[in-house]
Amino acid sequence: MHSSPLATANQPAHENPALLHHFATEEQQKNAASLGMWVFLATEIMFFGGMFCAYLIYRYWYFGDFGAGSQSLSVPLGGTNTAVLICSSLTVALAVRAAQLGKPTTIVVCLILTMLLGLVFLGIKGIEYHDKFVEHHVPGASFNFPGHIPGHPDVPINQQHAQIFFSLYFIMTGLHALHMIVGVGLFAVITYYAMRKRYGPHYYTPVEMAGLYWHFVDIIWIYLFPLLYLIDRHK
Repeated sequence: MHSSPLATANQPAHENPALLHHFATEEQQKNAASLGMWVFLATEIMFFGGMFCAYLIYRYWYFGDFGAGSQSLSVPLGGTNTAVLICSSLTVALAVRAAQLGKPTTIVVCLILTMLLGLVFLGIKGIEYHDKFVEHHVPGASFNFPGHIPGHPDVPINQQHAQIFFSLYFIMTGLHALHMIVGVGLFAVITYYAMRKRYGPHYYTPVEMAGLYWHFVDIIWIYLFPLLYLIDRHK
């Protein structure tokens, strides 16, 4: 679908060329964009919800083996990534507020910080993945996860059950990382337009919609972190 050029930060609302021909007002267009984003996020909730349900069922069935798998993950790295994402949610919220106030330089700075924090998250996740490959904790022919059930030194870890844990770990965190990559790409495009001062009080819908997407991705990690890293951590 062909769209009109974006508005500049200092354009009055009645001259906003970002208003598409099939919308009567800027407010109607913004509400339609918001509705579309929330519907999309609802489908994402169902998508991740299925994986969360599968994880919880298998955790209930094989709690000891999942606990052993959880203890092999790095809480400091996972906790650092959690803090990084919380900070990125703040910077993207500040970017939206800056757009509302008509501060293009602040928009750019906040979006760049958001992208940098996202890349830090992906870098740390890459370190974790590398460690799992080195330790042969990747499901497959070379998988090897020796040890015993936490709290039960006489019960060895079931290799098949452990592979289920790590399969879910790589699938869930991998799909989350993919969403992060998409988010960084979106912000890169939006930052380009922000540098050209095309967002301001009369038009900042792309910044706001990308921010909603980013907050959703952050919330997913807030649930992933305790489920994957913190179960059965008692000593």
